[in-house]
Amino acid sequence: MTITTLGLDADDTLWHNETIFRLTQARLFDLLSDVADIDTLGARLAEVEHRNLRLYGYGVKGFTLSMIETAMELTGGEAPPHIVREILAAGRSMLTEPVEPLPGVDDALAVLSERYRLVLVTKGDLLHQEQKLAASGLGDLFVAVEIVSEKDASTYERVFARHGTGAAQGAMVGNSLRSDILPALEAGAWAAHIPYAVTWAHEMAETPTGHPRFAELASIAELPAWLEKVS
Repeated sequence: MTITTLGLDADDTLWHNETIFRLTQARLFDLLSDVADIDTLGARLAEVEHRNLRLYGYGVKGFTLSMIETAMELTGGEAPPHIVREILAAGRSMLTEPVEPLPGVDDALAVLSERYRLVLVTKGDLLHQEQKLAASGLGDLFVAVEIVSEKDASTYERVFARHGTGAAQGAMVGNSLRSDILPALEAGAWAAHIPYAVTWAHEMAETPTGHPRFAELASIAELPAWLEKVS
């Protein structure tokens, strides 16, 4: 079976993302250190984020609103104005973080773009993701960009049908088992998991060990050889 189309996740697959969220989260915890301990703050923020996903979706803006909501809840609706200002400043800072491709990404995509249709498949805020792709310098290597509200099997069926020759001849690459790997396999595509140093709890799932269309790679540098082997 020939693979014709390659879907690639963006955040924490092509460039850093979760580490920026973790640093901002630490900044929030420091601001609220007089209100609650770290464990309580972390649990409440995770609860608020999960609750808000269906309303705000993924990305910095929704995260910023969830941080403000967490602060309001833990202070009984009386978060000091300076804390709210600091949270908003932290969110703005996240939106202007420089984008630098992870090691090996430039070389790997340059090689892969000569053989496969590359499609960026990512969740998050539309404007911010478009800005990050432009800043990365990788945009010209992709034939299409799909910024979606959720990644499930129907998403991959649609993406690989629209930009390729169907899911059976597509492969998805990313750091999230929950979003990039399991639904792509369910859709009938191949999938390569490239773990990132840290993973958001919401994106964790069981590794599909033994699945004939699945591989776990140490880095994106291994991707061309794996695709050559399976296709």
